[in-house]
Amino acid sequence: MRRYTIGGAKRRSGRLLKRIGERLAETPKPKEPGTFPADFGRWAAGRNGRLRALYPGGWKKLIDRTPTGARVGVVVHVYYTDLLPGIVESLAAIPVPFDLLVTNASGEPVEIDPDLLPRAARIQILPIENHGRDILPLVSLANAGLLDPYELVFKVHTKKSEWRQAHGELEGSGDQWREAFFEELIGSASVVERVLGEFASDPSLGILTSDGNVLGPEFWGGDVDIVGSLLRRIQLDLELDDLRFAAGSIYWIRGFLLQALRSFELSADDFEPEQGQVDGTTAHGVERVLGLTAIEAGYDIRTASELSAEIDQEAWRHYEVEAIRAPRARVIPFYLPQFHTFPENDEWWEKGFTEWSNVAAARPLYHGHVQPFLPSELGFYDLRTPGVRDAQYELATSMGIEGFMYYYYWFAGKKLMDFPIEDLAASDRDQPFCIMWANENWTRRWDGSESNVLIAQDYDRVPAEQFIHDVMHLLLDERYIRVDGKPVLAVYRITQLPEHRSVVDYWRAEAVKAGLPGLTLLTVDVGASMQGIVGRPADQGLDGYLEFAPHNKLWAGLPRDVFGFDERFEGNFLSYAAMAEDAEKTLLRDGAEADRYPGVMVNFDNTARRQWQPDMWWGANPYTFRRWLSAAVGAVADRDPDQRVVFVNAWNEWAEGAVLEPSQRFGRSYLLAVRDVLVR
Repeated sequence: MRRYTIGGAKRRSGRLLKRIGERLAETPKPKEPGTFPADFGRWAAGRNGRLRALYPGGWKKLIDRTPTGARVGVVVHVYYTDLLPGIVESLAAIPVPFDLLVTNASGEPVEIDPDLLPRAARIQILPIENHGRDILPLVSLANAGLLDPYELVFKVHTKKSEWRQAHGELEGSGDQWREAFFEELIGSASVVERVLGEFASDPSLGILTSDGNVLGPEFWGGDVDIVGSLLRRIQLDLELDDLRFAAGSIYWIRGFLLQALRSFELSADDFEPEQGQVDGTTAHGVERVLGLTAIEAGYDIRTASELSAEIDQEAWRHYEVEAIRAPRARVIPFYLPQFHTFPENDEWWEKGFTEWSNVAAARPLYHGHVQPFLPSELGFYDLRTPGVRDAQYELATSMGIEGFMYYYYWFAGKKLMDFPIEDLAASDRDQPFCIMWANENWTRRWDGSESNVLIAQDYDRVPAEQFIHDVMHLLLDERYIRVDGKPVLAVYRITQLPEHRSVVDYWRAEAVKAGLPGLTLLTVDVGASMQGIVGRPADQGLDGYLEFAPHNKLWAGLPRDVFGFDERFEGNFLSYAAMAEDAEKTLLRDGAEADRYPGVMVNFDNTARRQWQPDMWWGANPYTFRRWLSAAVGAVADRDPDQRVVFVNAWNEWAEGAVLEPSQRFGRSYLLAVRDVLVR
């Protein structure tokens, strides 16, 4: 959708913005490439637009991706084979079906008798070099998507830690340390039932480890520069005092926190050669990053002694295969239908132009700026190609998403880009949808302004009342998304319609004449500065506001000197963290008014459309997005199920960076964040 001008945005200043600026200034700056393997500068310089697998090539022929239905995964890394039998014996205590993934760096053949683990739905053993300790193998599993099915993971490795005996600050030998992990985390069926029950009952619990192993800032060691560089990859600033992490690398953890490791684009090149290091390596850095990102995602890190004393004794059954799952809210992303050619685009731009033309042409504006921002598994699709939208829906609904809100382009009776929605309407595919009339001018600057207009809204030539007749066949479709039985129809800028109150009254009357029980009429909360409605929607004949970030959210500028922008850059550089934090605070403090449907933004960076004059938000990553989405879903949790609607910007706004679809940069991480919030 073409939109957003800086002049209409809300601007605020204060302590939050100052704090963000200070954080950016304090974040360890990229060192010269080669200082250490995971150095940010080295990573940024080595990036390119090639799609590549970030896991051992030999795995491709070994990986079994057949779904088993297991909701729990167990990851075991083997280096000391003499410890494996004890681990296998302990895993028998898990009371629900689970998949066992074993990475073997011992150099020796490893076999596990399936009879010893009758509840293991699958046992998969993958060889890997002894590189990156147990962390690179874990990252490789995440990069390969092998952890994607699991809501919860038990992560363990053959740990000896002989160095611990001589450590001045940590008590106990390596053997004692290992035994404590097993006793407190998986020591018996009752222990595991209690652990599973806690995760099932407390959505804020992210990582659980044994007592004494949640460490803080005093244990930064030699890892500050490494962690700072890793966090900058996902546009997170480093807070030295916020460190909390599960030491020892044995824990129960929400699946998403491991799945989202894909966001770091880590490969074997990022890890030091094995030399017996006890600190200051990428493996030690990732160990700390897991704690920091868990907190950023809105999760707690706890120890076994902090488990609740009062848990439903049957709560652990939540992780049984047959346990029923229902999304906690109705999440509906916006959908851009511009990924196919049509005559007007051929005329205005060049023959064959689609949104991909802009996406592929983008160029980075600062060191580490990920442009062009490119798709991965769905590729550069053409929406006219059979099966493309089926794949999109299958992927979306597997993550708990209900359906899409299609941008609908109607200019005085003329429709543009309507092929996808009309093709869906003419089919029998079970794919829920609704529409938002994008009632603004279509311009060369992609912002709906009055200049450089390609095709304008003309309400004098064809009145807005006619719109309802041209879309009525869609509203009557049984797959059309409804609230309280009434089709959801959104209008981007309702006040642009002459006499809009009488227009919506007419629409409602015509809907009833057509046999509908009415309409759920929404308008985007664009704010007064963009001529949005003022006051309650009901006063304007509407049913509610639809939040569409970044509209009417906090626009907070960031300092540019930290990044070294191209001298041609004339755009706006803004803080995603500030927007998300401000929105989250509002939701947690006030909830969501009954006539307001919250909205969450994946990211926004329209460099692909405006190259040197974009609006871009720095700080977007799957973890912060997950926390914001969780707050939005929580804000509607007390409503009747039909009213628990949350919108997301967006499913496939590739030229604006607002994308849930799998990307080369993030894989499925954003979608997995959605599932983590919705399906539990």
